[in-house]
Amino acid sequence: MRPLLTLKILLPYKVFLELENVSSIIAETDKGSFGILPQRLDGVAALIPGILSYRINNGEINYLAIDEGILIKKGSEVFLSVRNAIGGKSLGKLHESVEKEFKNLDEKEKNIRSTLTKLEIGFMHTFEKIRRT
Repeated sequence: MRPLLTLKILLPYKVFLELENVSSIIAETDKGSFGILPQRLDGVAALIPGILSYRINNGEINYLAIDEGILIKKGSEVFLSVRNAIGGKSLGKLHESVEKEFKNLDEKEKNIRSTLTKLEIGFMHTFEKIRRT
């Protein structure tokens, strides 16, 4: 039987995915895409935001949208440590999920900016009161 890979994807706050019986992985770096098969030499690569695909031994291909991070291959184990990841069975569903996630992030960012602006204004008013006394 052909050796297979174990794929483990780590986020800063949890293990996103741990999967055995992976036959191939395709990842993106700033130099382009590259593939990983079980026989590939060990190595490390800096990942850019993009699409990671992996094939399970039964032939099924899965896709993940990942943020920047690092990939380490050691023996039959492949570790990815990324800031964020979103999974999807098809590229179409993955696109919808990523779009939805970015809309949520945009809304959160607007709320944070609004709160920071209010805090800055409050700080400036307090500072001005202290300066006058």
